[in-house]
Amino acid sequence: MIELKTPTELDAMREAGRVVAAALAAVRAHAVPGVSLLELDHVADTVIHEAGARSSFRDYLPSFAPTPFPGVICASVNDVIVHGIPDERRIADGDLVSIDCGAHLDGWHGDSAISFVVGTADRADLELVDTAERALAAGIAACVPGARLSDVSHAIGLLGRAAGYGIPRDFGGHGIGRAMHESPGVANDGEPGRGPTLLPGMAIAIEPMFMAGGRDAYRTAEDGWALRTTDGSRAAHVEHSVAIREDGPQVLTA
Repeated sequence: MIELKTPTELDAMREAGRVVAAALAAVRAHAVPGVSLLELDHVADTVIHEAGARSSFRDYLPSFAPTPFPGVICASVNDVIVHGIPDERRIADGDLVSIDCGAHLDGWHGDSAISFVVGTADRADLELVDTAERALAAGIAACVPGARLSDVSHAIGLLGRAAGYGIPRDFGGHGIGRAMHESPGVANDGEPGRGPTLLPGMAIAIEPMFMAGGRDAYRTAEDGWALRTTDGSRAAHVEHSVAIREDGPQVLTA
């Protein structure tokens, strides 16, 4: 069932989204060569705690995972698409890093992700990240009352496929609100004009995930969490939580 939020409730979600945005900005500022993923996790944890919020990720246990997630952020490097567990690994010059972060405040969740290259960037990595960001923008632009949910998916997939990137079909965006993951699921590819009609009060997390190698296949790492490209190619993941308002989309995690 898709829950419709009131304008006041969407405003409350915006406050949770501000916390997530601040945490991601702080992580990005600290992400320099030699810094460990655990240090970045601590940076996000500090921002969330000081805002009076709590992590949406720590101890989260979805059906596909063998153990609760131990971190505040998902830290995915190079060939890791999503769900990378922050550990002692130190990021190096040229690494492509994706950071996903969620927080809940006063009963409402925010969820967002960024991808960036640390230090010296390869042009192909920059193009991958740029395409993912443009796909996110296209998905957000499709979030207008009266549109269909798959119009969002189609807008994302159109850019990813045109660039020759792979898309992991079993993972994508989701509804968000009182829980981090709510209905509906939001695919990153598909035909337009299908699925539920978008209505004012809906809130969804839109999260393009593109794999540079062009294949849709991926594998799950031994930890049961991280998803890796099967060919070792790099991946990018970006995300915003978005509200559908009467006058169009509102990004809650900007």
